[in-house]
Amino acid sequence: MSKNFFSSSLFCNFCILISILILSSCASKKDVVYFQDSKDFETLVNQNSYTTKFKVDDVISIYISTLNPEASVPFNLFRGADEGGVRPEQVDYIIDKDGEIDFPVIGKIKIAGLSSEELRSSLRGKLADYLKDPIINIRLKNFTVTVLGEVNNPGAYRVNGEQITILEALGLAGDLTIKGLRNNILVIRDFDGTKVHTRIDLTTKEALKSPVYYLTQNDVIYIEPNNSAITSSNLDNRASIWVSIASVLITSSVLLITRN
Repeated sequence: MSKNFFSSSLFCNFCILISILILSSCASKKDVVYFQDSKDFETLVNQNSYTTKFKVDDVISIYISTLNPEASVPFNLFRGADEGGVRPEQVDYIIDKDGEIDFPVIGKIKIAGLSSEELRSSLRGKLADYLKDPIINIRLKNFTVTVLGEVNNPGAYRVNGEQITILEALGLAGDLTIKGLRNNILVIRDFDGTKVHTRIDLTTKEALKSPVYYLTQNDVIYIEPNNSAITSSNLDNRASIWVSIASVLITSSVLLITRN
C-alpha cells in the first residue's frame, strides 16, 4: 500500500466524520417555517374573541374623576400629602384570594373574572348614588408574560395594554432560534392556583384558533429544543473527542509515513 493511498484514505474518513457531524445538526424547512398551510391571498376570519379578565393577585389602578373634582376625592386612594410640590402617589388595588378589592365608600367589590369594561359598568352603577357621570379609568398593571427556552432573548416582558398574542410575545423575545421546536410550543397558564398546560403548533394556520393564541397575564411560554438541537448537543459533547482522536491518528500516520 502506497503512502499517498494511506494518507488519502485517512483524510477521506476524517472528512466523512466532519460531514456527518454537520449534517446531523441541520434543520429542514418544515421544521422552521410558520403557517406552512397558508395560501396566497387567503382570508382568515378571526373567530377567537378574547377579552382579558382579572385574576386573583392582579394589581390594578382605578381612578374616578368628575366635572366636580372635589366630589370624586373620596373615591380615590392616594399615599402622601401634596406638599412642597410633591404630588401624592395613587394607591393600586390587589385582588385578594376571594377575588375582591376594598373600594372606598362602596366597600368590598368582587372583580375576579370581570373584564375592564365589565368592572367599569359595575362601578358606574355603584357610584350612581354619589357621583354624576363619573369617568372611570382602569388599568391592569401586572400584565407580564414570560418566554423561556429556544428564543433569542428569554425573559419576562411587560405588556402595554390588555391584549397580546403569542406571536407578539415571541417577537418581544427576539423570535425562536433555528433550534426551537415550532410545532409543540407549551403555554402554562394559571387559573386561581391551578396550572393548565396547553400546546400550540405554529407551523399551521390552525394556531390562530388556539385558546392560547391570545395570552393572559402571567402566562409562561416554553420553547423546546428540536431534534436537531438535541442531536447537536449530544454531538457537541463528543465532537471534541472525535476531533482529538482524528488529530492523533493523522499525526501518527504522518510520522509513520515519514519514517517509512
